[in-house]
Amino acid sequence: MKTLALIANQAYSLANFRGPLIRDVVARGHRVVALAPDFDSTTRAAVEALGAETRNYPLARIGMNPWQDLKSLLALRRLLAEIRPDVSLGYFVKPVIYGTLAAAWAGVPHRVALICGLGFAYTEADDASGLKKRWLRAIVTALYRAALARAHVFFFQNVDDQALFLAEKTAAADHCRVVNGTGVDLAEWPSTPLPSLSEYPVTFALAARLLREKGVLEYVAAARIIKARHPSIRFLLLGGLDENPGAIHRTEVQAWVDEGVVEWPGHVPMQSWLAQAHVYVLPSFYREGVPRSTQEAMALGRAVITTDAPGCRETVVAGENGFLIPVRDVPALVQAMESLITTPGLISRMGQASRRLAEARFDVRQINAQMMQALGL
Repeated sequence: MKTLALIANQAYSLANFRGPLIRDVVARGHRVVALAPDFDSTTRAAVEALGAETRNYPLARIGMNPWQDLKSLLALRRLLAEIRPDVSLGYFVKPVIYGTLAAAWAGVPHRVALICGLGFAYTEADDASGLKKRWLRAIVTALYRAALARAHVFFFQNVDDQALFLAEKTAAADHCRVVNGTGVDLAEWPSTPLPSLSEYPVTFALAARLLREKGVLEYVAAARIIKARHPSIRFLLLGGLDENPGAIHRTEVQAWVDEGVVEWPGHVPMQSWLAQAHVYVLPSFYREGVPRSTQEAMALGRAVITTDAPGCRETVVAGENGFLIPVRDVPALVQAMESLITTPGLISRMGQASRRLAEARFDVRQINAQMMQALGL
């Protein structure tokens, strides 16, 4: 039996994003200890139900306060020295950086990092935030370089992120692997019949943290144009408010709801709401890994409209299961939506293609098998 230390920046993500991996590692007879900064009774019970142990450690998920981050590094080092894992796996920015550095300091024999997209620091800046973001990116790149020099394997979720890290000499080519995102349990996300177009209007859905970089403003702008032409069309906006610098304020979202442009149930279970939709839309220009929400929509059998951007482009074969549009291009988004509204046969055909693509690329069992081999489990 080996011990895996799984290091996250939010407790809910362990069951939500890494649940199948925890379950598969435990099924092989290994011990999993999950580390997160914010376990409560609900998230702790969900992770322990998968067969893992849980530990809290201090972490400020947002921001770059050096004293807080040093506190996280020291706490992780103490915990890992106590747990004495055979292998560590950190995912998301700070767990990759501080988790890997702490694991090396604590003498963990095998250290693995998972780069789940590059996030805010690497997202294209507007004029107002350009200088600040360039400084932030320089700091994060230096920290990544220090951490990945001490990792034995690092996974990327798309080839664009890997190419960038190699070009900037942040990572060494012989330690890199690419996996197709987080993956989806295809049995838990079966192909689901589309709502009948004879009974329900065409319904679009976007599911994401409510960040500007996720393309939420472009989605709302397109929805406003479409509803002026086709008043019955529905637009679902699924997701909770966030504390990221690019977060959208509650009053702005509520104004859209009051205007009748979107329906916003908040942070809700995805599956039942995506089942109400005909088309999934993610106009993101955030540096995604491979968006999990898009993978889930594809597994359900939904056509996809997304951007021709790193991570997002991995989910669409243009013209087959959906449309790729330029980032921040509202007219292109409107045109793609209009194509599906006026040619409804495409919705079903592209949805079926999405399911086939999910089966070929995003089966979580295949992805977990690749990761467990690299983890030595």
